[in-house]
Amino acid sequence: MVESASLWLIAVGPASLALVGQLPSPSSGMAATVRLAAARVAATATVLIALATAWKVVAFGPLRTGLIGWHGVGLSLYVDALSAAMFCLVSFIGVIVVRFSGNYLDGDPGLVRFIRWLCSTLAAVLFVILAGNLLFFAVAWLLTSMALHRLLLFYPKRQAAILAARKKFITSRLGDLCLLGVLVLLYREFGSLDYSDIFSGAGLVRAAAAPWEIHAAALLLAMAAMLASAQFPLHGWLIEVMETPTPVSALLHAGIINAGGFLVLRFSDIIALSTPTLYTLAFAGGFTALFGSIVMLPQTSVKVSLAYSTVAQMGFMMLECGLGAFSAAMLHIIAHSLYKAHAFLSSGSVIDLARASWTPSPGGQPHPARMAISIVAVLLVTAVVGAAFGTTITLKPGAFTLGAVVVLGLIHLIANGIDERPNAYVVGRTVGLAAIVAVTYFTLQFGAEWLLAGTVPATQRLRGPVDLAILVYTIVSFSSVTFFQSVVPRQGQRPQWQALYAHLSNGLYVNTLANRWLLKFWPTQSRVQSESPP
Repeated sequence: MVESASLWLIAVGPASLALVGQLPSPSSGMAATVRLAAARVAATATVLIALATAWKVVAFGPLRTGLIGWHGVGLSLYVDALSAAMFCLVSFIGVIVVRFSGNYLDGDPGLVRFIRWLCSTLAAVLFVILAGNLLFFAVAWLLTSMALHRLLLFYPKRQAAILAARKKFITSRLGDLCLLGVLVLLYREFGSLDYSDIFSGAGLVRAAAAPWEIHAAALLLAMAAMLASAQFPLHGWLIEVMETPTPVSALLHAGIINAGGFLVLRFSDIIALSTPTLYTLAFAGGFTALFGSIVMLPQTSVKVSLAYSTVAQMGFMMLECGLGAFSAAMLHIIAHSLYKAHAFLSSGSVIDLARASWTPSPGGQPHPARMAISIVAVLLVTAVVGAAFGTTITLKPGAFTLGAVVVLGLIHLIANGIDERPNAYVVGRTVGLAAIVAVTYFTLQFGAEWLLAGTVPATQRLRGPVDLAILVYTIVSFSSVTFFQSVVPRQGQRPQWQALYAHLSNGLYVNTLANRWLLKFWPTQSRVQSESPP
């Protein structure tokens, strides 16, 4: 552990973004140009600082500053492999979003206001990642929510935007209360809120003998993470934030939404001591992943479909953490963030992508029997390749589950190839493709475990029948969703399928009920003046 006062220089990047966000705008007509140029310089500098920080962590190990505070409570920075990777990821996405925003909102009279709150939000998220004290973390967490609230209300007259912002506000305040409880419980247990003291103290606690404060803190951490990650049934706000400009959606889905996953990973040493908390994450995350995966299928809006996809991905990440696969969850965060940032920023090109798509099967969808055969073949390939990497159901259940779902993404390609040209060459080539994807995933998983060794708990083994039931349920469910996706188009004219389509396209009305409840107690027609952005 390297400790130096000079490490405070790491905070120059986020601090420069915060400065750009809060400086008063010049009175000249060049206000937007000046603000945007300053934001681009600050975002670029932050990426360079993040890369230099990551190199220093690789060369010297975890870094920490001294505490500015009293009795273990105050301000400090803590950078290990986990926070260095997240620092690089969020700053990289941030610089892209800032540059994209300048083109996307060119000529918009609200560009200066947008850049102000975009930079403020980025700075707060980065301080969440770099914080070395739980109090500092909680303050940055709160500031992230408040700055994001301004972005969600960028178009203040849109009723849907107001509704989404209010639901997010309520959800965030519940999460803040959970974090407040964590502060009290962990200070009571360890006498400090500094990460070094908390992590070293947690290392001395045996899971079987963990005191009630540890279990309560772990459960509150899990609740705060699930609230931040739009888990069922409080996922509705994420679906409705499409009323904001596309750069906000990209930053939210590729960066801010991962704060819940980062919270679990950051305090995984605490959460791993509480088996009930791990099961809570697994059950809630698994159900959310299944719900989001099914509901996203009939959506006609590209952005809404991507939003439900994010709900499902966040649920799956919580499932991985619940199964003790913390390094797999980190790999999932990185892959999902890069994919979702690209997906939102290029969502306007969906028509071109649809025109360029090719469906080889004459019927438009592969035959159900061949779909079933393809699913079985893919799962067998995953099991064989996973065993070669030491990732089996018993040794690393969480990592194996993620690998199986990743390779299941090739099912339609494989089944279509078999359906169109059923010969040994095509079958061998498509199964070989699945093997390549499986090898790539398990190689990356091995790299993630190596990178995060000593930072998060080692991937846990199968703990018992409950773990096995969760794993089997997850794989069977996602296999069924894949099969369901192929069967429905062939049965689309039947009344029962049309009714199911209508129910799923409305998200099974969960969000509708939430909106009715909120509008009953907080109607959007009578807006409060304070909600209008400055």
